[in-house]
Amino acid sequence: MNLNILLMIAVGGSVVTYLLSSISERIRDAFAILVTLAVAVAVAMLYGRTSEVTLWAGFLGNPLLLRIGPISWLFAMTVSAIGCLSVVFSLKYMRGRERNGFYYAMLLLVQAAMLGVTLSGDLLSLFIFWEIMSWSTFLLISFNGGTALAAGMKYFVMSITGSLAMLVGVVFVLVSFNTLEISTVAFALSSAPPGYLWAVFLLFGLAFAVKSAIWPFHPWLPPAHSEAPSPFSAVLSGVLIKMGFFGLLVLMYVLIGRNDFLSLGWEVLPLHTILGVIGAVTILLPTFIALLQTDAKRLLAWSTVAQAGYIILGISFGTALGLAGGMLHFLSHATFKALLFMVAGAVEYRTGGIRDLNSLGGLIKRMPVTFAAALVGACGLIGVPLTNGFVSKWLIYKTLILEGSPFLAFVALIGTWGTILYSYKFLHNIFLGQLPQNLTSVEPAPFSMRVPMVVLMAVVVLFGVLPGIPLTVIDEIGVTLGFSALDVAPWGIVSESGVVNMLNISTAVVVSVLVAWLIFWAGKSGERVDQADSYAAGAAVPEGRYQYSMHFCDPLRRMVTPWLTDRVDAFYMGLTVWFTDVSDGLRRFYTGYVGHYVMYVVLFLSALIFVELLWSPW
Repeated sequence: MNLNILLMIAVGGSVVTYLLSSISERIRDAFAILVTLAVAVAVAMLYGRTSEVTLWAGFLGNPLLLRIGPISWLFAMTVSAIGCLSVVFSLKYMRGRERNGFYYAMLLLVQAAMLGVTLSGDLLSLFIFWEIMSWSTFLLISFNGGTALAAGMKYFVMSITGSLAMLVGVVFVLVSFNTLEISTVAFALSSAPPGYLWAVFLLFGLAFAVKSAIWPFHPWLPPAHSEAPSPFSAVLSGVLIKMGFFGLLVLMYVLIGRNDFLSLGWEVLPLHTILGVIGAVTILLPTFIALLQTDAKRLLAWSTVAQAGYIILGISFGTALGLAGGMLHFLSHATFKALLFMVAGAVEYRTGGIRDLNSLGGLIKRMPVTFAAALVGACGLIGVPLTNGFVSKWLIYKTLILEGSPFLAFVALIGTWGTILYSYKFLHNIFLGQLPQNLTSVEPAPFSMRVPMVVLMAVVVLFGVLPGIPLTVIDEIGVTLGFSALDVAPWGIVSESGVVNMLNISTAVVVSVLVAWLIFWAGKSGERVDQADSYAAGAAVPEGRYQYSMHFCDPLRRMVTPWLTDRVDAFYMGLTVWFTDVSDGLRRFYTGYVGHYVMYVVLFLSALIFVELLWSPW
């Protein structure tokens, strides 16, 4: 399919969906699913193609170009697939709410904008679609009003800061080379001095770092996830923040080029090492902040920030294996984190809006499919064998060790330990233990919610057992970016330091589970007891309150909370207060009284005369 037509369908679908809301909700919903499904199928059919078309021959004197290649296809496929599933999940979740037509229109528009970002062949097109994506994201984060508006404004301020930096970078490049076509700019930058490359990296890198929510540009993400509708949270975490990583990949390995990127910085502290350290910090701090969360979506939001650090660690080292690990983790995270946010959304929907982890429990009995989805998603998040998260993290760990960075590998491992803890907290507090009395009538998730979760579960396991499917595409991307080809097989990857054979690992896991089950089955039959017959710290748990021991660790919490405070967010908020105070002070000069303005003019002229007399040679 022609790229222009593909983009017209995606953008036009958003407009038509909004217009159909005034006619029939059922027609609108069916049309939204049809459009997103058609876009996903069309993108899938573009696999293996490389082409470029002109979207607009002369926009502000520059052509707007669309281009498809291996890297564009992978990101576009992820965007369209997760987008389609989120629309299906929204059918029941959004039923009965106000302004649904606006919600669906913005949801389709942000997906169309992300598609435009991945297909952009020039920096001006990239900037235009980036802005459409940012504005529509702000509207969706703020959709519920109230506290959601504050979360949206926080995102908007940080996003617009990055966008302004990108705009300066676009003008900077245009003035220097008189072109914005990415391939031409990349060729021109190959002979640019290091100082110029630093300027380009910092200007564009700021915009991409804000969108990918890596430390210290992450504070907008936790409140945005908490306040946005859950189907959009799946998109926000699954693919939207990945647009930042797409931009970083294009910046580092297309515009600047692999060799020049690896040579930037100082001999003792090169740029790629700095990025690796940022990735490690991004893993460590948010992981343990996530442990303190009691809101299900906020816990997953901090987890998203932490997992972004693994992607940065992989792609910043400049090796074929590291790039494969980082990009596979981008894809893995898109699937299992979208799945987990759908789980949180399904629980929220069926429990009447409960997201407090200490108010839930025992829902495995009422929502078995949702529990299975949570279990698979959590295993992928941790990196348990048979899931895609295991393969991607394995490749990243292997890269860190082979490149002589054991400290970064240890930090990443600590992050995985923390991931185990908060993932268990998520599973345990929602699904295990005693079912509260007020939730005994909870029904399973609706069919339209279970379908996307089952699809994502299948992908998490499929890419965990047969990782060669996505790794084949990722290897093609690496070759086009100048990396050496990897020896990829359907079951894994072969390298000089060893083999990752997921078929053998999967077989070992399945056999171990079967042996454990046989031992359990052959043992003494268990005795069923009442769910209220449980104890915490030696004390009987009051009926109807399973999370009786939730304050058990309060002394430890009081000790570690000051160390796990998000000081970056506190700095930004302090800067906001200072800026507000300065603005209020300046505003006092605008009294509306003409005499005061005349006095200001006289004082200004007097100051000029004084300076002239002071510095006059005669």
